[in-house]
Amino acid sequence: MALSKDDIRAAAERLDTAEKTRKQIRQLSLEYPRITLEEAYAIQKVWVEMKVAQGRVVKGHKIGLTSKAMQSALNIDEPDSGVLLDDMFFADGGLVPTDRFIATRVEAELAFVMKHRLAGPDCTLFDVLNATDFVVPALEILDTRVERVDPETKATRKIFDTIADNAANAGIVLGGRPIRPLEADLRWIGALCFRNGQLEETGLAAGVLNHPATAVAWLANKIAPNGLALEAGQIVLAGSFIRPIETRKGDTIQADYGPYGSVSCYFA
Repeated sequence: MALSKDDIRAAAERLDTAEKTRKQIRQLSLEYPRITLEEAYAIQKVWVEMKVAQGRVVKGHKIGLTSKAMQSALNIDEPDSGVLLDDMFFADGGLVPTDRFIATRVEAELAFVMKHRLAGPDCTLFDVLNATDFVVPALEILDTRVERVDPETKATRKIFDTIADNAANAGIVLGGRPIRPLEADLRWIGALCFRNGQLEETGLAAGVLNHPATAVAWLANKIAPNGLALEAGQIVLAGSFIRPIETRKGDTIQADYGPYGSVSCYFA
């Protein structure tokens, strides 16, 4: 281990302070050049535990970096994950307070609402579909408590920084029409994503590991060695199938999922 327990705790505390003060910290991958993925997840875990101690409640998980293009860009061969907490949920068509965040971006994806507990190892796409109650259109709000580009070295964020930063997770908006998991071929669910009425991005859910349920299976298997599972009632964001849309105060974001409805939010 390149990082001691004290290092991990200190990094989590710095991320917590950065979120509260809206002042980004230097990339952890520059502070700790030998940091590993396991240590990055350890920092995330300690930070989430700090949030829970402060009164937050775990409501589910998010999966990121599910596209081959994003994985290649970061030189990794698997997705990453973070934790959804109760204060991250915003109403469909509601207001998102920009003064709570630093540099927001939005992605379109599908959210899985779990009906039964889903545990790995050896969890498959079919296990996911059997354990899912509903699939719902969603927007994920991203933020970064870590500098994207280091002002001195011009180095860009690494996967370690993103994972430690709770996979850049900041918010979630659920909307549209809930879908039973076998009601549609989830691969072909697509979204037209607008910012202030202008079409910015389009995509199909097949962009998420060929099928979004595959991403949920990956997560169940990933967390199994730690004795964890996806619990009944939890929400799992399966991963974006568009590039992130940069947002600013005054922006309205809408994702039109066609027959499955739309989901939107306004950055106030």
